[in-house]
Amino acid sequence: MHPAFSVIFFTVASGTGYGMLFLMALLALAGRLPLDPWFAWPAFVIAFGLVTAGLLSSLLHLGHPERFLKALTQWRSSWLSREGVLAIATYAPAGLFALGWLFITADPAALGGVMAVLAVLTAALALATVFSTSMIYASLKPIPQWHRRDVPRAYLVLALAGGALAVNALGALTGSVTHLVPAIALIGLLLALLVKLGYWRGIASRKKIATAAAATGLDDGVRVRLLDPPHTEPNYLQKEMAYRIARKHADKLRRIALLAGFALPIVLVLASFGVGGGAAAALAVIAAVSAHIGFAVERWLFFAEATHTVTLYYGAESV
Repeated sequence: MHPAFSVIFFTVASGTGYGMLFLMALLALAGRLPLDPWFAWPAFVIAFGLVTAGLLSSLLHLGHPERFLKALTQWRSSWLSREGVLAIATYAPAGLFALGWLFITADPAALGGVMAVLAVLTAALALATVFSTSMIYASLKPIPQWHRRDVPRAYLVLALAGGALAVNALGALTGSVTHLVPAIALIGLLLALLVKLGYWRGIASRKKIATAAAATGLDDGVRVRLLDPPHTEPNYLQKEMAYRIARKHADKLRRIALLAGFALPIVLVLASFGVGGGAAAALAVIAAVSAHIGFAVERWLFFAEATHTVTLYYGAESV
């Protein structure tokens, strides 16, 4: 599949934004996050900014963005529609929760009653939105690399890791976060690493779901190959669904994703436990930046390595 920049940016940015909202809501509700306005203001601005920028990027990716309201009406059958509905619905409790935090109370003990309900709704809707995004891909049977149970898991744990790293970096810069947030970031990174390694091993060892022989109505044991291309120039299907990358490039990009997205951030977060002040803040910021570079490479590979069964009619022998 063609890895469009707008979709890569959307999934990475909104995942981190929703991860931040999820963590801040639950940690504040548990009284484990100091409600320092020097931390809260930039944290909410960045979280809402990432979510909004991601959604706008996704909207611009549509062929007719002016029709997005019609797409929202198909929530009964479409994960894309459910994602849009949940994303819009999240703004209400998250916005009220942020306003309550910033303008009404600065005392963690005051997070009760209505604020507690808003925190739970914010966390639940943020989680549901990321899950719906993942199901847009996991529900597509013609693409075997996406139609897998570990795809939603990967989206959820990467959002958790990205959100925790961003909250940790802001907290370290403002001196507002204890060791709990970097510990959550470490757990999120390790879980995401295990899920991605399992995903890459799974797609490499999977059985082929269809062959060119079966697609053309011949016996599955017969070898069918393309004698001539069906077009003098690549058409839309070939550009969008028959995108190819060289295997050697995929291996290099996987190593970059592992190093920048997981190994380096894990080392930097661990190192930040042994230092304090500006050094810890610098390590936390570098860890967050490095991880998101790696996450972007990982997401590019997620799209680029996916193969659609329609490629059987354009030269692929099996999918």
